[in-house]
Amino acid sequence: MTDTTMPETATAPARTVVRGDSTDSIHWARRAARTFTDRLSPAPDPDLADTLVLVVSELVTNALRHGGGRFTLRLSSAPGTVTAAVSDPSPAPPRGRTPDLDGGTGGFGWHMVRRLTQALTITPGPGSGKTVRAQLAR
Repeated sequence: MTDTTMPETATAPARTVVRGDSTDSIHWARRAARTFTDRLSPAPDPDLADTLVLVVSELVTNALRHGGGRFTLRLSSAPGTVTAAVSDPSPAPPRGRTPDLDGGTGGFGWHMVRRLTQALTITPGPGSGKTVRAQLAR
């Protein structure tokens, strides 16, 4: 795992990068998202910080489960937005599925991410993989 954070200034927005390849790395990605929002100035609304942590958790979990078993998370901010970009080695785009209300096998995450974000894009790369970029209004 790599965690590089720069304090936000008028000319250099804050950035954090985390890499993971195990379920333990989900915890580190959530912690990095929380630390990232804690270090922003001006501080974002606490609800935004909680939402970012949730979105990050869902995106990195999906990358591990369905995207090839590893991810790179890039967190960044701009004056009006906070962005979580998760890259994984699979070219297959995320897809919603019917949530399993009885068996506990999931299906809620992608729907939740789509609902919580201001903008959601999927782009090819790096390499043969993809990057899912979730943007939240600040």
